Formats: sequence, C-alpha cells, structure tokens
Amino acid sequence: MPTRVLVVDDDVGQRSDLSEMVSALGFQVMTAGNGREALVRLAAMPASVILTDLVMPLMSGAELLKELAARGDRTPTIMLTGFGTLDQAISMVHDLKAFWYLEKPVQPGVLRTLLDRAIQQHDLVKETERLSRQLSYQGVLGEMVGDSPQIQEVFSMIRQVAPTTASVLITGESGTGKELVARAIHVLSNRSGGPVIAVNCAALPETLIESELFGHEKGAFTGAVERRAGCFEQAHHGTLLLDEIGDMPIGTQAKLLRVIEESKVRRLGNANDIPIDVRVLAATNQPPEKAIQDKRLREDLYYRLNVFHIHLPPLRERKQDIPPIAAALLMNLNRKHNCRVTHVGPAALTRFDAYTWPGNVRQLRNVLERAVIMAGEGEIQLRHLPGALVPAPEPPLPQDPSADLLRVRIGTRMSDVEEAYIRLALNYTKNNKHRAAELLGISLRNLHNKVRIYAQRDTRAVSAHSAEA
Repeated sequence: MPTRVLVVDDDVGQRSDLSEMVSALGFQVMTAGNGREALVRLAAMPASVILTDLVMPLMSGAELLKELAARGDRTPTIMLTGFGTLDQAISMVHDLKAFWYLEKPVQPGVLRTLLDRAIQQHDLVKETERLSRQLSYQGVLGEMVGDSPQIQEVFSMIRQVAPTTASVLITGESGTGKELVARAIHVLSNRSGGPVIAVNCAALPETLIESELFGHEKGAFTGAVERRAGCFEQAHHGTLLLDEIGDMPIGTQAKLLRVIEESKVRRLGNANDIPIDVRVLAATNQPPEKAIQDKRLREDLYYRLNVFHIHLPPLRERKQDIPPIAAALLMNLNRKHNCRVTHVGPAALTRFDAYTWPGNVRQLRNVLERAVIMAGEGEIQLRHLPGALVPAPEPPLPQDPSADLLRVRIGTRMSDVEEAYIRLALNYTKNNKHRAAELLGISLRNLHNKVRIYAQRDTRAVSAHSAEA
C-alpha cells in the first residue's frame, strides 16, 4: 500500500499548509474537514498515518480516536495541539492510544521524524497481523503456507466450507497436502471435538477394505476372531477422509454410497443397521472425470462426494511459496533432529526454483530433512542437497521396436491382460515403479498392491510345480 497520510483539520488554511508540508516530505496526502469526513475517507482508502486536529466541530479528534478504536482500526494517529490543549493531547496518548502529539506551529523536521516513526509502527502492525494469520493457518495446515494467489484461494475455500456439513472432494497430485486440507476442514468445523479418521483406499486389499470401512462381527469371515467397529463407526460425530477414492473397488463404492445417503452402516455378518453421524471427505490424485470414464469411479458416488471441490496446485505452479514453506519446515526439522539450521542459502533456493518438484511439498520436506541433517547448523548450501534434485533422465527407448508392444488374443481374460500390461511396463522401465505407475496411469500404492499379488501367485505356482515334481 502506498504511504498515505490523512490530514484532518476544520481550518481550511491550516489543512492546506499541513497538506503541502506532508506532500513536500514525499508522502501521498488525503484531507478531511472533521472526524466524520475522515471516517468516510478511510472507508474508501486506508491511510498509513492520521494527522488530526484535536478541536473540531461535528466530531473532534478525541471522538475520532474512540470511533477508530471501536472499529478495530489501529492506524497510528498523531494529535495536533495548541498551547491550551496540550494536557488534553497528552491524555489522548495515554488513554486513547494516540501515537503521539504535535504542537503548533508545526516544524517540518519534527513532523518528518514523527511520520517516519508512525509509519514504522504501521508497517510493524501490518506485518504482525500477516504473520498471525500465517501462524493460524500453519497451526491448522502445518507446512501448507504461502502467499501465492493459488494457495490463498485454497485457504479461502477451506474457511468457507469448514463450518458447513457439505461433503468435500479434494484433488491434487501426490504430496500436495490433501490430507492436511482435510484435517484443517475438520479442525475448523463444528466437529473439531470429534475424531478424524483417514483411510487410504489404495493401501487396503480388496478383501479387507469393506471390513475396514464398515466393521465386522466375530466369525463373519475367516480370520474375524472378534467383533470390530469399522472406520465409519470410529468417526461417529467426527470426520472420515477417504484417500485415493478412485482406487476403491466398484462394488464397495456402491455400498459406500448407500452408507453416505442413509447415514447408516451395517457390519459384515450383521443384518442390523447402525446409525452414524459422519462428515465424509474424499481425496484423489487422479482426475475424477477420467476415473469415471475408465469405470473406476461410480458417477453417482462422484456427484455425492463432489458437493464442494478443492483442487490443490502442484508446487511447480506456486514456486513463490517455496521460501515460506522451507522456513516453516526448517523450524519443525530443527526440533526433530536437534539441529540449528538458520535458513536455505541463495544458491540452494535458486536450485529449488529451477526444479520441477514432481513429489511436491512431500519431496521438498524430504530434501530439506536430509539437508538439515547434513548441515547441522547455519546455512543450507548446494553441497547439502541430494543428487536426486536433478531430474532423472527418461529411460532410453528399447532397441527392440516391439519391446513396448502388447499383443493380446481375443478371449484373453481382462485380469490376465492387466497383469501382462503391468509386467510389460515394469520391464520397459527396468523395474522403476515410479515411472511405471506414471505410464500406467495408476497410483504407486495401487501398483505395489498388484505386484505383491502377482508375486504371491508366482510363489504358489512354483510351490505347486515343486510338489508335483
């Protein structure tokens, strides 16, 4: 904001003289003839400092101070006073928190000193307010900080939706902070006193996910040795986050939709419904529209979850936030590792700015954690950064032009086609699972689950062959 000074005086001549003096000192000037007019001016355009006479008709300087205090306006105010009102002006400083007083006739040098000090206080107050807002966000959002328009829009949406009961769909790449947003919505909601339960749908085998969500009775299936409450029951009067909702089996999605719509859950092995009061939040790192098109996400469930949508931008699209994110992370990492690192050096910050951060804030945290341990104290320099910060080259094209082709006979089962396609992708990327997951368009967790299933199947096949031999 430009440095503006509001001059308030009912005497036209004195107001004009003061305005010229303030302007000559290099400040922008606004004027008002009394306290009421000053309030109108301030409503239209805020000022850095108010320079006001004490005795005026309609609204005096003292009354103006009281009204500003009532409105929570902390703009530094300098009281102009003559000999007869000096005691009153001093009282304004003590009782009404005026910044200071200035005796008439006004001396340019004294005015300059007072204005400079008042502006310093104004800037300090504004910075303190900004940091307070940032800390309040940080208290809820942890390392999700920043001043970029993209993240400020996210903060605004969180504030808007948190007090409501609406379901929220949170989208964004892996590592952007989707679970942080979900927990912030919970903390800022009327359910903050209740539990918040997070379920990673991609990490649970298909055979266990329904038991995890809905619970089960003793003996409901092999291995169910005791009754267990599911995540919906555990989140009663609280919030349930369904992470990677696109990786949930389609059959389970139909049951989930019924639970959400009816606010009732039925444990496996039990015919009775249990009433629940749960706010459901969902998250995914994949475009939900594509998941619907690929028949991996039910369209009716999507519409039920997508009452309110929050999209988290990748770190590469808000690189101006890297310095404040790094500063917030350093405080936590110093405490965690008992280190005394003060800041990220200019060369390292330049490298951060040039990097694309495919792992987003999660990757930045990992890089900084290593750097903090390496540095121990002082400044993080280039030599403390891992070599992985340099983007890895793409895998070379195979010499055999048919190595990236999959031939399938009509009549082959889809599960066998999927397995062959996944094995081909792993072979093509030389078992680089991160790259293979990107090529396949699935999450890394989902790929790990499928590879584990294939490995177990291979082991059983080898055992069976050995037994026959």
